[in-house]
Amino acid sequence: MRLDEFLTRVRDRGEFHGEDEAEQVATAVLWVIASRIPPQEAAGLARELPAPLDDALRMERGRPETFGRAEFLRRVAQQTGARPRTAEWDAGAVLSTLAEAVPREHVDRLLARLPDDCADLFGGPAPTGERTERRPEKGHRDRGDTHDGP
Repeated sequence: MRLDEFLTRVRDRGEFHGEDEAEQVATAVLWVIASRIPPQEAAGLARELPAPLDDALRMERGRPETFGRAEFLRRVAQQTGARPRTAEWDAGAVLSTLAEAVPREHVDRLLARLPDDCADLFGGPAPTGERTERRPEKGHRDRGDTHDGP
């Protein structure tokens, strides 16, 4: 998938203002994923993505960290300056697009590395007992003014 196509899908799903915001969020989500998976898996996934998105997966971070969904979303929120509820929406926009953009075996390996309750972020079924909420009204983004991310 070409960069413009990837970013258009992320933009539309995330209801972002433009492709720049979609790219910022996509880079942040991929950056957090790269800290959760082994470097060789990150490199393999990076080969399937267009530049410059692939760079977020190529950064050496050492051994993969183990953390759950809440920490995953907290880190996405920290990278994007969003609140946790918005970070969940953002991650879903990126990961559901990623699931369409790369071969299924990469998605399956990624799902195996992430906590089970992250499957819904890839466009799969929501975890049992949890309710999926809609994004705040369009135009009511809850991002802060700061950005610590890539």
